Amino acid sequence: MNKMTFSERITRAIIFIWFSFYAVCIIYPLLWMFLSGFKTSRELFISTWSLPEQFKWQNYAMAWKIGVGKYFFNSIMVTVFTVLLTILVSAFAAYALSRFEFRLREVFLMVIVGGLMLSPQVGLISLYRLLHTFGIYNTYLALIIPYVAYRVPFTVFLMRSYFLSLPREVEESAYIDGCGSFKVFWHIVLPMSKPILATSALLTAMFSWNEFMFALVFIEDKNLRTIPLGLMNMRGELTTNWPVLLAGLALSALPMIITFILFQKQLIRGLTAGSLKG
Repeated sequence: MNKMTFSERITRAIIFIWFSFYAVCIIYPLLWMFLSGFKTSRELFISTWSLPEQFKWQNYAMAWKIGVGKYFFNSIMVTVFTVLLTILVSAFAAYALSRFEFRLREVFLMVIVGGLMLSPQVGLISLYRLLHTFGIYNTYLALIIPYVAYRVPFTVFLMRSYFLSLPREVEESAYIDGCGSFKVFWHIVLPMSKPILATSALLTAMFSWNEFMFALVFIEDKNLRTIPLGLMNMRGELTTNWPVLLAGLALSALPMIITFILFQKQLIRGLTAGSLKG
């Protein structure tokens, strides 16, 4: 094994120090938020950066009772259905655009990918009127349908790039054995595409879990509000009890943090595997 030169060691040391500093910059605010949720209001303002003298678990219990717990189920419902529909629609579209030759294929691709240029803020009034017209305003569908519509373009772009990187020999063998296009897609392509499926699901879940603007405008019923709106209500009702609000923020962030940790390998593989394909 060749020994590293002095310059290579210096370079590796600089890279290690830089990424260590970057990790601290990301982890420390999250750690501070979780620990601050255990403090009293006096400790939070007087000893902002110190550890809590006594861990007040009741802050988390109160946050769950008055805000997070009430809207947690709504966020899970909206996120799960948004992820499932986005993955299903995008996978079918991406497979068709990457494998089949048909007229106007490039036009369809440009139209779908062109959806990346649409800003949610620009379409807010039009969406509001459409939801009222179809009678789904102030329902779960009022959030799920716009979320899916705005996530499909990017997800199709990711999946198509990944599908293009898959070897076609396996699919051709399946066609020779008598499999149809749907069986090839469902039993061969999708199992081979677990990294990009996990990546797309994670990115879509993060978007729908944290989205605020559509939830604020399209939902009026308090029983249908998601976690971001619940946290806003906590701030309005408990303007002086910041430890409880921080506890609510910590509880709302915890599912996405756990999900990211569990699927981080698939996320990296999915983002890099098809990056060289067009």
